[in-house]
This record gives sequence, C-alpha cells and structure tokens, in this order.
Amino acid sequence: MKILVIGSGGREHALAWRLAQNEKVSRVYVAPGNAGTAAEEGVVNVAMTDIAELITFAKANQIYLTVVGPEAPLAAGIVDAFQMAGLRIFGPSRLAAQLESSKDFAKQFMVRHGIPTARYQTFTDITKAKAYIEAEGAPIVIKADGLAAGKGVVVAMTVAAALEAVDTILGNAPAGARVVIEECMIGEEASFICLCDGKTALPFASSQDHKRIFDGDEGSNTGGMGAYSPAPVVTPEVHARAMREVIMPTLRGMAQEGAPFTGFLYAGLMIDANGAPRVVEFNARLGDPETQPILMRLKTDLLGLLDHAVAGTLIDTNADWDRRAALGVVMAAGGYPDNPRKGDVITDLPMKSDDKTTKVFHAGTIVQDGKVLTNGGRVLCVTALGDTVKLAAKAAYEGLEAIKFDGMQYRRDIGYRAFLRRD
Repeated sequence: MKILVIGSGGREHALAWRLAQNEKVSRVYVAPGNAGTAAEEGVVNVAMTDIAELITFAKANQIYLTVVGPEAPLAAGIVDAFQMAGLRIFGPSRLAAQLESSKDFAKQFMVRHGIPTARYQTFTDITKAKAYIEAEGAPIVIKADGLAAGKGVVVAMTVAAALEAVDTILGNAPAGARVVIEECMIGEEASFICLCDGKTALPFASSQDHKRIFDGDEGSNTGGMGAYSPAPVVTPEVHARAMREVIMPTLRGMAQEGAPFTGFLYAGLMIDANGAPRVVEFNARLGDPETQPILMRLKTDLLGLLDHAVAGTLIDTNADWDRRAALGVVMAAGGYPDNPRKGDVITDLPMKSDDKTTKVFHAGTIVQDGKVLTNGGRVLCVTALGDTVKLAAKAAYEGLEAIKFDGMQYRRDIGYRAFLRRD
C-alpha cells in the first residue's frame, strides 16, 4: 500500500520514517518533503502543495491513507476536500482545526465547556487593547489570533513590551484582525498529545518543548528548539487530570458543537505547583519538535494506530512505548527566528547506518546540485534514545558534533528541567 504525508518539516520526516517501517507499505510519498525525506529508504518526495493537485495525485497513485502534518493545510480544509473526493485522510476538519487556527475560538470554546485556561480578553481595536494592558499590567501574554507558525506569542515582562507586541500584531493588520491578551500563567509547561477518533482519545507519551531561542529560556519565542520525552512534570496524577479536565471535555465539546475531532489533539499545558493543568494553547496536529522524540519511543505500528483513528475504533487499541527516554536538539539557521538564512551548505551529515538509537531528522533542508542546503529556520533535529533524559541528551549532542553549516545555532541545555528533577 502507498501512503501520502503532507508537509516538509521535521515532523513530516519523522512520520514518513515511521510509516515506511510497516512491511505492508510499499512507498511513502511526502509532499513536498525535504532533503531528509528524499534520502529515506522507501520514501519519495512529490513537489506539490496545492490541494486539488494532491487529490488528483492521491487518486492516480491509489493512496491508501493521507496523513497531514502541518496546521496550514488543515486550516485550509484539506481533510474536508479529500473526504469529499472519497479519499481516506487523517486529520481534523476545517471546523475542528479552529482549535488551533483561531486562538479566540479556542478560548471561547474552553470557557463554554469549563476547560481550565488563563483569563483573557480579545480585541480588534488597538486603543482598547492597549488600555486593557495598561489596566492589567505585566507580565502579560499577547497572542495573534490566527496561525503564526509557533511564533505568534509574546510573553511580555513589561507593559512597554506588551504595547509593542500589540502594535506589531494589529498595527498593519487587515480589518478584523484580532489579538488575544491573557494573564501570564505560572508553572511548568508540558506537551500533552492524544490520537483522537472523534470520541476516544489515546494519549501519546508526554513531552516538553523548549520555545525560547537561547539557553535558560532566554530570547525570542521560536517554533521549538528541542524537546524530550517523557516529561517528568507529567506525573500519573497530572496525566489523569489532563485527560479528565482537558482532553475528554474537549472531545465531548467538539462533538456537541458539530465538529467531532479526529486527528492529533495537542494540548500545551501549564502545570502549577499543585499539579493543576491549564491549557496554554491547542494545536490540531503533532507538535514539532515533540514528534521526533515521541516517535523514536513509539513501539506500536503507527499506521495501525492511524487506521483505528480513521475507522473510529481507537477504543480497541493501545500504544506501547520504549522505556527509554528520547531527546531532540534543533539545529537552526543563522538569523532564526526573525530572519533565517537560506542556502548554506550542510556538511558531515551522517550517512545511513544501523544505529537505531540516534536519528537526524531534516526540516529546513533542500538538495541542490548534489549538496544539502539550509532552506528554513529550523534545519535539523538530532534525536537520540537513552536510559535517562540526561543520557539521551548526551547522545544527541554527540550526534550533532560533526555537522556543520554557516551560522548554525542550537541550545546546549535541552532537557535541563528534567535534569533539575534528578533524572
């Protein structure tokens, strides 16, 4: 059978890599893919992103299942379009994807269904937004309402920074643009991702992302500079509360509102000192770079799990996880996140090997004249398994030592919160 994966990032490389391991899969196509997927055994890149073209391709090539990686095609309604064409596809509908594509929708939804989250207000008027900030003070969180590739959030530590963020988001925005302003929650963040079939949620292994560009969580927010799994902050008690207070009310609420959620539901959680989770944000797909360490640990066949989700039979299955931890370090381009460089040659990438404990996942890469070049902000994610998070980190950092490209930058403290917990 043939599989189609939509997207070009590290998440899509990891998905294609795992799906290709199923013996029944003859080929995995990735549209448009990257240099890593191009080199993966059993994987072929397809240079297209247009939904109509992808539907034509899926029909012509008898694609068994299409898996959508990034948020933009979900928000554009790719799942609805494929289903109307009679094609099997995994991901949420356009209406269900609003949990990510509109932060205002997500906040209103959480209030309607009693899902714990930060206190907030939404504004279209820049003067009213600034007045609210002046009244509330700082720290305060400013969020662009729509999709922003993981970078539309400013945690403003001063009123001046908050006002500047509002100017950036609403200043030159088209009419009707919105900004969500919310209280700054205190605690430790974790990524809680579940595979959903509209009524049942199968929790994946917990993980923790590192959003800030510099060590010690300093500097600008990014799409993610590294992640590890499991996240020690997600204790069995926190896990149970997340399922009971966040995930299941979300599934019930979406079904009640006529948009049952089938896909990967990602709840970014802020967990306070008492173990109480509150939702920072929802994503309607797997996180990136969380996907890379999570899929390194997944022992159950991924395609089988997706089949159950599409069929609505997740209640009949489960997922098994490697007892070891996994950790991924993102190697980013010079100038990331504001003005990432492109076109730098990447040297000393590891060749294919039998090493099943370390994997270099490509994201912003392209092949040109036989050379692998940088082609985006986050370039690579070097991911490794280890008996503890600290040992996984050691293996990942050893795995990236030889890789070189001009301007490369990466954090040297991925996993540090787990180390503080005496991992």
